[in-house]
Amino acid sequence: MDELDCRIIDQLQENFPLEINPYEILANTIGISADELWRRVVALVEAGVIRRIGFSMDSQKMGCSSTLAAIRVLPDRVLEASELLAAYPQITHSYLRDDAFNIWFTVITKNKEMISVILDEIRTKLGLSDGDIMNLPVEKMFKLDARFR
Repeated sequence: MDELDCRIIDQLQENFPLEINPYEILANTIGISADELWRRVVALVEAGVIRRIGFSMDSQKMGCSSTLAAIRVLPDRVLEASELLAAYPQITHSYLRDDAFNIWFTVITKNKEMISVILDEIRTKLGLSDGDIMNLPVEKMFKLDARFR
């Protein structure tokens, strides 16, 4: 990464325009062509520097309920479990961890009851015991405004 890549990353995080041609606007702000900006963004994605470009919504302000959850599955069932989790539109993302509880994921639904229904379905479909699944709802929100430089 060079200095220009760092400026691009800063602009993507700080000032992404909600306009029809956001990359043209960003390119003008940075002082490069839209083609050059796009080539560099694609290269940063391919290099794994940028994992995702998207927005985050505050589910609580939207009147939804959410939780962090974790399951404990045997290593030979990780793929099966991850495919099951991916089938739920209410599960926003999941992570494999090197821990006894090896798959962590977030669930966002209309209400807390629906979270319980989904977690129970997952437990049942994977044949897990009650002790193999954790529901970790937010008790106090700490919002970090993480910017990567």
